Amino acid sequence: NQPLFTLHAMKEQLRLFWSQGTADRAQSFLLNWCFDALTSGIKQLNAVGSTILASMQGLLGYYPHKITNGPLEGLNNKIKTMKRQAYGFRDMEYFKLRLYNLHNSGYAFAG
Repeated sequence: NQPLFTLHAMKEQLRLFWSQGTADRAQSFLLNWCFDALTSGIKQLNAVGSTILASMQGLLGYYPHKITNGPLEGLNNKIKTMKRQAYGFRDMEYFKLRLYNLHNSGYAFAG
């Protein structure tokens, strides 16, 4: 159970990245977290630590404006869901109209 506990604790600790306040503090936090992950001896944490080190500049890009791409990812998910539901429709114009109205529909795709 020790590796499972460590994985969960490290995951929860990583959530603190978003509340570091400044890019310098966030960079220090990530470097410390990655060091802990890479020296944990757990294969999954080694992989995550390496990935975070490779994309650290992108992660630190959050701090100047506090903007994430979460809303965009949510919209992409809605479009993919609608596309799956529309499989087999012959009317592409109706599909386009549904896409234009997607921001008004919330999470309900039926209708």
